[in-house]
Amino acid sequence: MAGRTLPAWRSLMFCPANAQRFVAKAHTRGADAIILDLEDSVGTDEKAAARTGVAAAAQTVGQAGADVLVRINRELHWAVEDIAAAVGSAVSGLVLPKVMGPEHVRLLAEVVTAREVALGLPVGHTRFVALVESAAALEQLNAIARSDARLVAMAVGGEDLATDLDAEPSADSLYVAKMLGLHAARAAGILPMGVLASVAGVVDSEPYRAMLHRSRALGFACASCVHPAQVPLLNQAFGPSAAEQEKARRLVATYEAGLAHGTGAVLFDGAMIDKPVAERAYRLLARASAA
Repeated sequence: MAGRTLPAWRSLMFCPANAQRFVAKAHTRGADAIILDLEDSVGTDEKAAARTGVAAAAQTVGQAGADVLVRINRELHWAVEDIAAAVGSAVSGLVLPKVMGPEHVRLLAEVVTAREVALGLPVGHTRFVALVESAAALEQLNAIARSDARLVAMAVGGEDLATDLDAEPSADSLYVAKMLGLHAARAAGILPMGVLASVAGVVDSEPYRAMLHRSRALGFACASCVHPAQVPLLNQAFGPSAAEQEKARRLVATYEAGLAHGTGAVLFDGAMIDKPVAERAYRLLARASAA
């Protein structure tokens, strides 16, 4: 799995694929990626129409440069139809909900490959984001994270998992599952996506901001949201601040000066720094340049 190029996402905003008033403005919201939803936010009677319009919606929401993803349905008969409608040059990835195990991911990858070949797209054009949303699937987190080369991110869900656990979607009830997902994603070399609590809330509050910053400090790389007001908060939480970038540049300069003199551990701002600390600074600067 090593060597794949991962996206530089901070924020991924959901947009119902059949809600034209949201589709028309999604590109103005500042999200790094737009997820056109064919699943939970689209009623059963509207799924066919949403599927028919998803290609045009992808062109609209991607016009400012955001990556465009489509969340397909879990039910296989709908998933196959969703893939046929969604895969295309304007869609860079699919969000796979309620993933049941590695075989589930590989089955969908086979369907996507056939569609890419039929359209003349490079095989592998369509990347995957896996959503693990059941207690049963938690047992296969590591296998799911390593299941297919298309996979670039994985998230442990909040609302669906909490429902399966008969729990409230709080940081307390979701902490262990979310952290296991983070560890599995990092070990597999993909992005751990998510926050400690549910993404359903839309209120900008100090507790919400604190939860975002705690999530980033624990190692989450990016997160999805359901409301445009959340996008700048996610971008701020998951993107390096100007002060963090300035400190990282100074740290790297100090570390490299030490290396030039044959020293791998040097004093910086009152603390000893060495290779692991410098590596975090390098990563921060790489995220900043990619954003």
